Amino acid sequence: MPGTPVGSPFDQIRREDEVGEFWLARDLQPLLGYLRWEDFKNSVERAKQSITNTGQAAHLHASERSEASGTTVRSNYRLTRYGAYLVAMNGDPRKPEVAAAQTYFAVQTRKAELAAEPARPMSELEMAKKYVEALEREERVKAELAIAAPKAGKWDEFLNAEGLCGMTELADLLHTDVRTLTGWMVEVGWFRKQTSRFGGNRNLPRKPLQDSGAFAVKQETKNGFIFPVVYATPAGIDMVVDAWPNRAAA
Repeated sequence: MPGTPVGSPFDQIRREDEVGEFWLARDLQPLLGYLRWEDFKNSVERAKQSITNTGQAAHLHASERSEASGTTVRSNYRLTRYGAYLVAMNGDPRKPEVAAAQTYFAVQTRKAELAAEPARPMSELEMAKKYVEALEREERVKAELAIAAPKAGKWDEFLNAEGLCGMTELADLLHTDVRTLTGWMVEVGWFRKQTSRFGGNRNLPRKPLQDSGAFAVKQETKNGFIFPVVYATPAGIDMVVDAWPNRAAA
């Protein structure tokens, strides 16, 4: 059940069970400014990868679950405070809602750390150690943000309002054309070749690359016809830009 509502909207959607406190991803989604579950799910999957990269088990902090929604079944995630914090850290940095979530979970994590500390008076040596630990933690966070910040914004001019890059824009970035770009991506096994009902080629990313958050496929309408349109995320742009020179040199 949700926790007792207090000032912050993140507190209002906080839940508790016999294991402890948690947040549901679908409760967090609107608070982080995401309209589409598919887009927000990419942030959750990136957060799971971040957890794995630290040597921890992702399912302990971001476990996927199925739930009933009317007459259908949909996916959701149970997030610990740490898991929710990393989801915010992996969200769209241009969204003010994401920045608010990052601040909230960072502050709450620190409060929990302080609450867990023993109430007895600390010696001067213990206080000095705590001070040094706090400084070291602050420096690590600053270093991580300094590394992440350039990556977060370096493709901004190629991204649309949803933070995605069309294949035409990606081809322009590489100084090539869409046919050459997507043809190469079929050759290396990232995309699968698919013929449309009108006889044209419509190359689509393979499912693992969509699940990883590198590419997104949206159903769009033009001239009364619905067709899939491929977009690259910033992570997908990084992947293509890194690999493209090797192709060009081959």
